[in-house]
Amino acid sequence: MEATLRTFPTRKTMTAAALALALAPLALTACGSDSSQSSSPTGGLQLVEHGKLTVCTHLSYKPFEFKDSSGKVVGFDMDLAEAAAKQMDATVKIVDIDFASMTSGAVFAAKKCDIAMGAITITDERKQTVNFSKPYFSATQALMVKKDAGISDLSGLDGRNLGVQTDTTGQLYAEKQQSANGYKPVVFDDLSTELGGVQSGRVDGIINDNGPLLDFSKSNPDFAVVKEFDTGEQYGFMGQKGNADATKIMDAFNKALATAVSDGTYKESYKKWFDSEPAVMPTIS
Repeated sequence: MEATLRTFPTRKTMTAAALALALAPLALTACGSDSSQSSSPTGGLQLVEHGKLTVCTHLSYKPFEFKDSSGKVVGFDMDLAEAAAKQMDATVKIVDIDFASMTSGAVFAAKKCDIAMGAITITDERKQTVNFSKPYFSATQALMVKKDAGISDLSGLDGRNLGVQTDTTGQLYAEKQQSANGYKPVVFDDLSTELGGVQSGRVDGIINDNGPLLDFSKSNPDFAVVKEFDTGEQYGFMGQKGNADATKIMDAFNKALATAVSDGTYKESYKKWFDSEPAVMPTIS
């Protein structure tokens, strides 16, 4: 990605009926999960699983969280999760789950995880259901097309198809710009299928957070990010809202984030995953 702090997509809200159906299995699971809660080795933190910081995410979202060739989950967000776990004297356990159940807070109510990550944009709507960490990343939306497509902006997609990822701020932005630019949004379930859509020609361009699209274009030179849109987004990790134990866990995460910023490990991780130094560092008060 370019040398600015970035953040990535957030997902659309589900209808109440659909959310209720989707969360039924979580509720059932939660019934038997209370006994698995225990204090972490230090600080008296009540973690879902003893000695483990259980982190929900929706894979894959490179370079924030994805599996490497060995199957290990790695990425910029993962580095922050590891730092937080170290702060808590714990190790990280990853739970791959759908995005909407994270932003709705259902995964926390069901004791599926302690915190959630995934280049999640902090919004006022989401603050109604979850607690956010301090902002750790700034991002924009971006448009990616084939290099020879002759498209340089959304207006170039008039009468064509534009791919979006469901439940993301990119989808919301594209829908707001649709009438002015005349394209048809085509919704994909995740980043991987969205990328496949533009590669196969099913859509003529895609919109998503700039970070993953810039990362993809680096290793796929037939594609280019031709436009970025200053949407002023910031990412945060999420935790349960209105729960004292969850607040303590988030406080520990924020402390680990502040340490990473002050001791240089944040900058090292950023350079590792984005091939540049951050133009603006997070401010952790």
